Amino acid sequence: MNIALIIITAFLLISIALGLLAKRGKEMSMEQWAIGGRGFGGIFVFLLLAGETYSVFTLLGTSGLAFNNGAAAFYLLAFTALGAITSYWILPPIWKYAKEQNIVSQSQFFSVKYKSQGLGLFVAIIGVVALIPYITILFKSMGILVSATSYGAISSNTAIWIGMIALLVYVMVSGIHGSAWTAVLKDFLIFFVILFLGIYLPLHYHGSFHGLFQAVHDMKPHALTLPDKGMSVSWFISTVAISAFAYFMWPHNAPTIFSSNSAKSFRLNAVLLPIYALMILFVYFVGFTAMVELPGLKDGDFALLELSLKTFDPWFVGIVGATGLLATLVPGSMMLISTATMITTNIIEPLKPNISDKHKGWSAKGFVVLLSLVCTFFSMSSGDTLATLYLTSFSLITQMAPSLYLSLRKKNVVNKYGAGIGMFAGIAIVIYVTFSKTTMADLFPSLPSIIQDLNIGIIALFTNVVLMLVVSLLTRKSTVAVSYSSPKNNAL
Repeated sequence: MNIALIIITAFLLISIALGLLAKRGKEMSMEQWAIGGRGFGGIFVFLLLAGETYSVFTLLGTSGLAFNNGAAAFYLLAFTALGAITSYWILPPIWKYAKEQNIVSQSQFFSVKYKSQGLGLFVAIIGVVALIPYITILFKSMGILVSATSYGAISSNTAIWIGMIALLVYVMVSGIHGSAWTAVLKDFLIFFVILFLGIYLPLHYHGSFHGLFQAVHDMKPHALTLPDKGMSVSWFISTVAISAFAYFMWPHNAPTIFSSNSAKSFRLNAVLLPIYALMILFVYFVGFTAMVELPGLKDGDFALLELSLKTFDPWFVGIVGATGLLATLVPGSMMLISTATMITTNIIEPLKPNISDKHKGWSAKGFVVLLSLVCTFFSMSSGDTLATLYLTSFSLITQMAPSLYLSLRKKNVVNKYGAGIGMFAGIAIVIYVTFSKTTMADLFPSLPSIIQDLNIGIIALFTNVVLMLVVSLLTRKSTVAVSYSSPKNNAL
C-alpha cells in the first residue's frame, strides 16, 4: 500500500468516525435525522452551506473551466458571491415559515405554501430529476480522482463503492448531524488544499502571479478576456444573473436552511459566504497554470489532477485525493437526505396519512439506500444522455425560483395553478433547448450578437413568469371559490 492510499484511507476512516459520533445523545426522529431538530448554530449552518457549494467539482470542474474557457470561467465566482448575498433577504422568511409549519423538505414547503399536494409532488419530481445526475457525476468524479491519486492502487469503480458505503454508514445512523461533523474536516481540507495549490503552483512554475498571466497571454492572447461573440459580455451577465437568482433553489439547501436554530445565522452567512467564495479564484490559478504547463491535455477536468501528479510527492497527492473524497461525501450526503425526504413527505406521506414518525424515518433511509445504488450504477456507466441531463439540472431548479420568491410576499399574487403551469412551461423549454441544442442565435438570427449571446435560459424563465402571472390572474376567482366551498381540497 503506497503512502497516498494510506492517507486517503485514514481520512476516510476519520470521516466515518465523525459521522457516527455525531449521533451521540440524540433520538433520530425524522426531524432530527433530516434537519437536525432545527438546532444547528451559525457555524454548522455556514459549514453545511459551504460544504454543499464546494464539492469535488470545485477541485476538478472549476479548474477545468479555467483551462478550457479562460476568462469566461469567472462567471462561477461572480454568481456564487451574488447568490450568497441573496440569502440575507430570502432565507430568514423561508426558515421562519418552515419552523411554524413543521416543514422538513423543499417540496413540502411548496405544498404547504400553495396548499397543494400536487404542486409539492411536482416540485419533488423536479428535485429528484435534477439531483440524481448531480449525485452521479459527484460519484464518478470522486472515483476518477481517488483512483488517480492512489496511483492506481484502487480502481475508479472500487473507489466509488467504498465512498458510497462510507456515506451510507453515517447518513443512515446520524443523518444531517453526520454531514455537519464531516463538513468541519472537509472544509478545513478543501480550504487548505485550494489555497496552497492556487498560490504554490503559479509561484513554482512562473515565479509570480504576474509571470503566470504573462505566460497565459503569450500562449493564448485572448484567454483572459471575454470574446466578442459566444461567451461574450452579454452571455456573462445573463448567466450570472440567472444563476444568482436561483442560487438557493437546490433541494439539498433546504435541510441546511431548516436546521438552523435562528434566522440571524443566515445574515451572518450572507456576509461570510461571498468572502469564502474568493477561494474559487485560487482554483482558477490552478487551471491557468495547467493551461501553460499541460498544453497537450485534452480534458480540462483533469487539469488539477494531472498538475498535482506532475508536481508533488505521493504524500501530498494523497491529501488531494482525500480532499476529493470528503468533498463528495458532504454534498452527496445532503443531496441524498433531501431527495429521500422529499419522496417521503410528498409521495409516501400523502398515500399513508397516518404513517408514524418512526416509519417515515425508515422510509427516508430506505430511499437513501435505493438512490445511492442507482447513482452508483449510473456513475459506473458511460452515456451522453446522462451528461446532457446533468447540464439541465441547474436550469430545471431555476424554474422554482419565481413562485418561491413571490410566495414570501405578505400578499402572494400567484396561486397554485399559476405556479404549476409556469414551472411546467419553463421546464419544458429547458428540456427542449438542451436536447435540441437550440441557441438564441437560432431563434433570432437577424438580431445583433448582444441578443444572440444571451443565456437561452432567459426564454424559459421569462415564459415561466408570464404564464405564472397570467394563469394566476385568470384562475383567481375559481381559486377563491374552491377555498370557500371545499377548504380541505389541497390537490392541484
